[in-house]
Amino acid sequence: MTQERIEYQNILVCGAHMSGLPLNTQLTERGAAFSESVQTAACYQLYALPGGPPFRPGLIRITENGFSIEAEIWRLPVARWGDFIALIPAPLCIGSVLLADNRLVKGFLCEGYALQGAKNISAMGGWRNFLKTI
Repeated sequence: MTQERIEYQNILVCGAHMSGLPLNTQLTERGAAFSESVQTAACYQLYALPGGPPFRPGLIRITENGFSIEAEIWRLPVARWGDFIALIPAPLCIGSVLLADNRLVKGFLCEGYALQGAKNISAMGGWRNFLKTI
């Protein structure tokens, strides 16, 4: 009996897909496994987007006055990448996220137009810290 080799792709999550949060099952149901907790480079802002539930953040890369944001990296089977990405509603998208250790990882970002009516929560350092306040 031959064992099938599964290829994985890392994906960074910084909100409702994190461990224990409402959308984490979208990862685990697709065979994703937690890899590590990380910090982004200090060139991002994090916003609480209007709407929900589930409530969602938007991560935006900026050129000055940025923050390091708490995030997680999950290992998602490449074969499940497409059906996972299909679940992501606008204004969220996947792009390259710079980590504090200078690695680039594919992960959740937010389109700029969504900042209208969103609350800047960057100084809280991450989505879990924000959730403690609501």
